[in-house]
Amino acid sequence: MENIEYVFEDVVRIYDTDAQGIAHYAAYYRFFTNTIEKFIKEKVGIPYPIVNENLWFVIAESHAIYHRPVKLGDKLTVLLNPKILSNKTIKFEFKVLKDGELTTEGYVIQIAINPKIWKSTEMPKEIMDKLSIK
Repeated sequence: MENIEYVFEDVVRIYDTDAQGIAHYAAYYRFFTNTIEKFIKEKVGIPYPIVNENLWFVIAESHAIYHRPVKLGDKLTVLLNPKILSNKTIKFEFKVLKDGELTTEGYVIQIAINPKIWKSTEMPKEIMDKLSIK
């Protein structure tokens, strides 16, 4: 992960944890999604993942590596590095830190689709320009 494009703070909630109070694997995708939502809203200024009736973002691939557990109440810093892979595809890379220590890293790849025909579509140039990702 070369550049950190966006930093988001989150907290491990009760619904993120199992019976032992440790965040379960699905919780990390909530951390990832919350970070993407805030990034898209603040940096691009559009709704996410449903942009409009002709443009949605859907997950095509996801991956996470868990280095250390996080627990109920832990304060997390989520680092985001978005990369445009094509005019239809964007990859969001993540690192999750607790007290500056890496706990988790991963990514999601999303495809822009036209939901009316459920086929991939090009992201509008103005969205790609606002993302300004190299």
